[in-house]
Amino acid sequence: MARALVTGGCGFIGSHLGARLESAGYEVDLVDNLARGVVDDDLRALLERPSVRLVECDLLDPEALEGLDGEYELIFHLAAIVGVANVLERPYEVLDLNVAMTTRALELAARQERLKRFVFASTSEVYAGTLEQFELEIPTPESSPIALPDLGRPRTSYMLSKLYGEALCIHSGVPVTVIRPHNVYGPRMGMSHVIPELLERARKAADGDRLEVYSVDHRRTFCYVEDAVEMIFLAARSEAAVGQVLNVGKEGPEIAIGELAEMVIETVGRDLAIDPRPATQGSPTRRAPEMSKMTALTSYAAQVDVAEGLRRTYRWYEENVFEGTGLSAR
Repeated sequence: MARALVTGGCGFIGSHLGARLESAGYEVDLVDNLARGVVDDDLRALLERPSVRLVECDLLDPEALEGLDGEYELIFHLAAIVGVANVLERPYEVLDLNVAMTTRALELAARQERLKRFVFASTSEVYAGTLEQFELEIPTPESSPIALPDLGRPRTSYMLSKLYGEALCIHSGVPVTVIRPHNVYGPRMGMSHVIPELLERARKAADGDRLEVYSVDHRRTFCYVEDAVEMIFLAARSEAAVGQVLNVGKEGPEIAIGELAEMVIETVGRDLAIDPRPATQGSPTRRAPEMSKMTALTSYAAQVDVAEGLRRTYRWYEENVFEGTGLSAR
């Protein structure tokens, strides 16, 4: 049986990716130190499958991966220090430790005898400096020039750690594919993101209340997690994707955050008015990936529209977080 490893495997995209790999016949190791991810009911059900196991270890430990053998065909490196709070409060650690984790994962990849692909999860934040300082083509192709924002801003640290990680991968000598996810959402993504935050606040509000919404005019394209995972999975298996940098996301439609809030209100079933608030500092005004390269290499494009994705996401959060009692509940 072919084997795959996912770092950050207990996280949002990692767990969904683990399930997709298992369904395709892979034996899957989910590597995680459980600093952020939790072994909730969904993950526990995944781990009950005989071909999926949790390898609990810290990638920052130089010896953490020494015991893993050299038989992985696919390695997906998703582990990183993420989140606005971490980026703003711990910028040096974000830079230092994210690069260190990528180095450890690449060292593991270099030891593999059967490795067909190392997939590195970068970020759409790499385009932020170009959007801020120059004209950025939107939808944004992977070939867009990369400009650096102010290096003194803590928020820049995450983007820099990922951009440096891209360079490490490209020069590593292992068969790599770099992915840049754009606004992926869905079950198990945590609460510190715009969609689950809006769902929770709309659900708690009473009919006739006003829902505070920040950055109402900022525009995004949103990609449901199942679509994102399918792109990542197919790119890892595409020979033509070796050495490529690929956007992961949905090219359209662009949706203003204010429009998204209206859709959330409809999904939750409340009668609320939008209370526009100021733009969040550092938030890009627009973000939309150009997806023709990914589609050409995988013959796949996102299928789930935002209305349906919101319904699926809300059902999961209602059962597991808003009304739940398990580890996912707040």
